[in-house]
Amino acid sequence: MTPLASRSLAALGAALLIVTFPAVTPAQGLADVARAEQARRKEQPKASKVYTNENVTTDITPSAPTSDAAMPAPATADAASAAAPAAPADAAATASGGERKDQAYWKGRMTAARESVERSKTFAEALQTRINSLTADFIGRDDPAQQRLIGENRTKAVAELDRVQREIATQNKAVAAIEDEARKAGVPPGWLR
Repeated sequence: MTPLASRSLAALGAALLIVTFPAVTPAQGLADVARAEQARRKEQPKASKVYTNENVTTDITPSAPTSDAAMPAPATADAASAAAPAAPADAAATASGGERKDQAYWKGRMTAARESVERSKTFAEALQTRINSLTADFIGRDDPAQQRLIGENRTKAVAELDRVQREIATQNKAVAAIEDEARKAGVPPGWLR
């Protein structure tokens, strides 16, 4: 390596050191940093309003009530049903008895429907276990009188299992109907969880 190349490499290395390591400043204490942060926070504007589910519904309601006479009547039932999903969920979701269909209403209704499905499934599993046990007992018995009694109990359990399975299918349809009704009413999906 030539002396000129070694000098240029040394100069390049010195330049990199100067650029990479900034000038050393006096150490700033923790108290100074805290004071500076406190001053910066005081200068920032405060949050004007925090929105939650409870106050969103009150913020979107009109300030001046409208009378029914001022609003045009829908031409057909299809027009009324087509306009319903466009309305906010809370404003349009009121039961015929005057009950307000809010998040608690939809969540409670869906939870009850799902719990009934789970109870029925648990009962069906217990019935299947009983049927399996009775079948094993039936095969293991030699006495015809005992076999007849076990066979009758097994037949009753099988009939009950069929009934419970039909009930589960009906309950699953009810859950789907609630989801469909909520979708048509414009209810947010999170309310059904």
